Amino acid sequence: MTLQWAAVATFLYAEIGLILIFCLPFIPPQRWQKIFSFSVWGKIATFWNKAFLTIIVLLIVLFLDAVREVRKYSSAHAIERSSASRPAAYEHTQMKLFRSQRNLYISGFSLFFWLVLRRLVTLITQLAKELSNKGVLKSQAESTNKAAKKFMEENERLKRLLKNYGKEEDHILEEENKKLVEDKEKLQTELKKVSDALSKAQNDVMTMKVQSERLSKEYDLLLKEHSELQATLPLAQSPL
Repeated sequence: MTLQWAAVATFLYAEIGLILIFCLPFIPPQRWQKIFSFSVWGKIATFWNKAFLTIIVLLIVLFLDAVREVRKYSSAHAIERSSASRPAAYEHTQMKLFRSQRNLYISGFSLFFWLVLRRLVTLITQLAKELSNKGVLKSQAESTNKAAKKFMEENERLKRLLKNYGKEEDHILEEENKKLVEDKEKLQTELKKVSDALSKAQNDVMTMKVQSERLSKEYDLLLKEHSELQATLPLAQSPL
């Protein structure tokens, strides 16, 4: 194996190892998010896209070269197989075909796993963010539920207070109405007494008025009789 294909094979093994590590179930996405948030990654972030595209271009070039080699030695393999006069050449061509196919698989899977690795890192980062947002939303939902529960309890307490206050107010109003009815009956009784006393006083006044008129008439009659007696008295005394 040449140096370039040994490097590609090593790169493929490293990709497989990283993918297996990322797929470990006991490492949560938040832990990977903390690892990805190290300052060293921020420093190399500017070169990451360039390195990613450069590796993709190199792998594509190697993959196309491997495809070309496979097609080349596949044709040569068919030719050498049809010609049985040179068995050594056939074995050499078959070895070249095997190496070209091996290189094709190595470059193809390296390219595929490189794209999968990039996508896997992106999904882990997004999943960690979503889980963090889920935790925040869960905390907010719990706080909201506690506040809503507190408001509901306060509302029930206020309803009970208003209900009790309404009962007390109705009791007070009933007592006041009862007291007003009693006061009304007392006032009606007193008013009846006053009316009776007033009627009696009016009757007494009328009686006294009638008596006064009668006395006035009798007094006038007495004055008249007294005047007549005084007038007749000198006539009776004049012959003496």
